[in-house]
Amino acid sequence: MALALHLLFISLLPLALASSCHSTCGSITISPPFGITPNCLQSKWFEIECKQNSDGTQRPYLKLIQLEVTRFDYDSCKVWIKNPVYTRNCRNITALVPPVNMTASPFVYSREDNVFLGVGCHTRALLLQGSRVSGGCVSICGQDPNSSGIRACLGSYCCSAPLPWSLSEFNPRIEDVAANSSPRDPGDCNYALIAEDNGRADWGRWILSELKDSDSVPAVLEYRTSCAETSSTTLNSTLGPQCTSSCAPQGGQGNSGSRSPGMSVIGVVFSSLVSIVFLVGVWIQYKIFRKSRMNKRKEKYFKQNGGMLLQRRSLNGDVSFDKTKLFSSRDLEKATDRFNVNRVLGKGGQGTVYKGMLADGQIVAVKKLEFHGNVEEFINEVIILSQINHRNVVRLLGFCLETQVPLLVYEFIPNGNLFEHLHEQNEEFCMVWDTRLRIASEVAGALFYLHSAASRPIYHRDIKSTNILLDDKFRAKVADFGTSRMVSMEKTHITTQVQGTFGYLDPEYFHTSQFTDKSDVYSFGVVVVELLTGQVPISSSGRPAEAQSLASYFIMCMDQGRLYDILDPRIMEGAKEEITVVANLARRCLNLNGRKRPTMREVTAELEGIQRLRRMCSNIEPQNYEEIDFGGLFEGYQPWTADYASSGSTLNTIASSSSHGLLVSETQQFVDTPPNVVKL
Repeated sequence: MALALHLLFISLLPLALASSCHSTCGSITISPPFGITPNCLQSKWFEIECKQNSDGTQRPYLKLIQLEVTRFDYDSCKVWIKNPVYTRNCRNITALVPPVNMTASPFVYSREDNVFLGVGCHTRALLLQGSRVSGGCVSICGQDPNSSGIRACLGSYCCSAPLPWSLSEFNPRIEDVAANSSPRDPGDCNYALIAEDNGRADWGRWILSELKDSDSVPAVLEYRTSCAETSSTTLNSTLGPQCTSSCAPQGGQGNSGSRSPGMSVIGVVFSSLVSIVFLVGVWIQYKIFRKSRMNKRKEKYFKQNGGMLLQRRSLNGDVSFDKTKLFSSRDLEKATDRFNVNRVLGKGGQGTVYKGMLADGQIVAVKKLEFHGNVEEFINEVIILSQINHRNVVRLLGFCLETQVPLLVYEFIPNGNLFEHLHEQNEEFCMVWDTRLRIASEVAGALFYLHSAASRPIYHRDIKSTNILLDDKFRAKVADFGTSRMVSMEKTHITTQVQGTFGYLDPEYFHTSQFTDKSDVYSFGVVVVELLTGQVPISSSGRPAEAQSLASYFIMCMDQGRLYDILDPRIMEGAKEEITVVANLARRCLNLNGRKRPTMREVTAELEGIQRLRRMCSNIEPQNYEEIDFGGLFEGYQPWTADYASSGSTLNTIASSSSHGLLVSETQQFVDTPPNVVKL
């Protein structure tokens, strides 16, 4: 409706402005297409200049041609002017009259209303168009000026000729017919002029009486308009005729200048309304077509991205989306500034993560997945995260299925991942022992929740330091559930294609293709060793060839009693007893026999026990600290435990194990680099 009113206003504006374009100059009314102000003109040629004469009266002039106008006839497209008279051999006239040139204008001399006259003895008057003669006549001194011949301008002292068609120049030439003849009375002057032919029979008397005292005579101009001659003003449609054979504007009679808009206004308003209705209809059809096309595209992407499968899982009660939101593509494009490269937080095997801000001001992380027709990991992550509610697991806020690839929206975790803080220089934050112990306990608690406290057991299957994020208070958040699996309560393992990250991969799973909850325990053990040593999972720097994986190197050093040689110097000021307990716990998690590894329940209990003891000790006076008996806590965690010895977990056993040996040999290309996800 607003668009329609706007268009109606634009269409009626010229009418309102045109009504203010009627003006007067002296006693003559000036109306469109002529005008005094620029906004009332059809083109520059129709501009009128109002001059004040010596007698104080005002007279209108065609500004660019400088001819005085005496009358307008808008119906017939004619203008009456004062046309100059050209003379020769006149003793009392010395001023030169400039030629009239209207070649580039819409004006021409009217052939039916004007006549060309030559006056004088033995005179030839010629009409020139450029250098070409286009007409003329000859007069002789054969009769008395008062005779009938002279009155009729039949060649005795006065001759006449019709004007050529479309004459736009008046630049005559006067010549003598007989060089030796002498002019006769009356006077010595010769004249050439274009005058209005009003049917008078006494041309001779009129010429004798008028030409002696006047330098101009009445003449008539015609004007025509064309598309090329119209100006760019918005008033063109109402300032007279456009590209028609009948060029007169509607209404208006002669010189009255008081033309009523009448039927013209009604016609313009009606045509404007029709145009508005048409434009509004086209606009509505375009919006409908565009919306339909967008809906079809969204429906296509919805099916392509697994939307139908998610709907079925939701209807079957397998998954609930009560706490997740279905975002529109427009919301996420706006939040990420159309996925600007400056918003990229990181890139991984599954896709690119962008930082975004929703309309309510909430900061989020938007993952744009990268896959080709395989939506299994996306659907799997959505289903699993929609059922998880734990403070140490990254929260899924929602997802979008309207784009070519699915989009996942998570809570924003500002401080990067654990790998960056452990293995890259960071002067702003130092990973002291207290922080590392807390992070290990938080990750263990999250895995314990996934394995035991969730509605159905969940195996993460890709625990590593790059998948452990740190929030604004450096609390751990487990992320990336694309390869995770939800299992039935009665199942003890899942058999799948081997998938994981070198350095964190459970050797038993690698050998049997059977993933259990103890496989997550093994990967967690590698993370704990990273926290203890600050070393990357796979490296050849400073490690023997048979122990290039961090797990193998760690167990070898413990077997040799060199634990403190490989610890990260940044934690050496921590409590050695606690470090020893955590190291033994990590060693148990790395047992090659999965059944002899502790559960995440046990791991969580032991780590929380260490933290409770730490808090208790912090409340004891320093002088009484040495009186506490730590033996009960550390009992059973010596480097040579019976369970570990019975499992054959010596360096030679690890090196000779087919699965572990293959793991080491196959990972040479990944040494000294961040963990990479691989599928075998």
